[in-house]
Amino acid sequence: MGNEYDLILIGGGIVGLATAFKINSRNPDLKILLLEKEDHVAAHQTGHNSGVIHSGIYYKPNSYKARLCISGRRELVEFAKEHRIPHDICGKVIVATDPSELQHMNRVYNNGLANGVEGIEKIGIDRIKEIEPYCSGIEGIWVPCTGIIDFASVAAKYKEIIEARFPQSRVLTGYEVTGIDRQGDVTTVATPRGIFKAKNIIACAGLQADRIAQKTGINTDARIIGFRGDYYDLSEKGMSKVRNLIYPVPDPKFPFLGVHFTRMIQGGVECGPNAVFVFKREGYGKTDFSLRDTAAAFGFKGTWKFFAKHWKFGIDEYQRAFSKRMFLDRLQKLIPSLQMDDIVPGRAGVRAMAVSSNGEMIDDFKIEQQGNMIHVLNAPSPAATASLAIGNEIAGMASKQFGYY
Repeated sequence: MGNEYDLILIGGGIVGLATAFKINSRNPDLKILLLEKEDHVAAHQTGHNSGVIHSGIYYKPNSYKARLCISGRRELVEFAKEHRIPHDICGKVIVATDPSELQHMNRVYNNGLANGVEGIEKIGIDRIKEIEPYCSGIEGIWVPCTGIIDFASVAAKYKEIIEARFPQSRVLTGYEVTGIDRQGDVTTVATPRGIFKAKNIIACAGLQADRIAQKTGINTDARIIGFRGDYYDLSEKGMSKVRNLIYPVPDPKFPFLGVHFTRMIQGGVECGPNAVFVFKREGYGKTDFSLRDTAAAFGFKGTWKFFAKHWKFGIDEYQRAFSKRMFLDRLQKLIPSLQMDDIVPGRAGVRAMAVSSNGEMIDDFKIEQQGNMIHVLNAPSPAATASLAIGNEIAGMASKQFGYY
């Protein structure tokens, strides 16, 4: 098919695939190439998350997250129905276990109302017990439109549709981008397995987003810091204590939603994650290490400022990462009857978190345009839920920036 394309997308996670799908759906004759460095799509954040279809209740009204999560959730559910992707809109409870959490719980509830999240209601002890009999809380929020799905299956379906409907477009795995060079109206993208050319570039590179941006000369002060989330699974004995999804009231100082219980669409129940700084961006083991990634993190002043602000939180999370007892103590705040043999070690995921040079976490989606390029520099949760809406958003940007329809 040659090496010249109208558009090259970098990154085969769910956001990159959704973006290619949406742009090609608007422009069927457009010749699009998507490059993914791993040997399969959805290899990192997409394939290592908890599979929750988020409602949109947490996010600041009128933010990217709020707007795109809610529209994306609705479109995702319809997409899953149309393509027979297993999913379940089972609902979840957000539970306050201490009076000090009630003020923020009310703020979360009011955000949900402002964002137009369907069916949410405040509930008391009796209703919490009715929904989740083993859960202990003083007040809560019932969120009926939350669900579960396998996002890797969703991403695979996006790829399948692109290849079936748009035969002039390609999704290539095992093609790591090593260089990007713009000469006039043509940008050359280098990989160890070939050179490709296109007029326009869109990067949705997740854990490598800042590095791809640097290769193209994009001027941004955001850097990616990786945080690993470790999970436990409920044992066969413990699974009877969770019906669907149970979440704590999140700490307002952090973008993480806290340790929670999630029934998985493939079966079983996960509990977690914690959130610990990683010394390797794509390292899922507790002792994984990359000199390059570590040097990059500690060579950025924003990392040190972030640690200075949140050192106590970091120490607490590291202790829980290596102590099953401490992890269980956190879980017992929601389900007091859990015992050590109710949980067994599970998987891990790594989240890409963009941090500014002053040490602030960039909590919202961050998408920047410059010339013939669009970069998704921050796409944390709920990006998987919002993937089709993010794809629509970027397709709209591409229409204006690149002259597409």
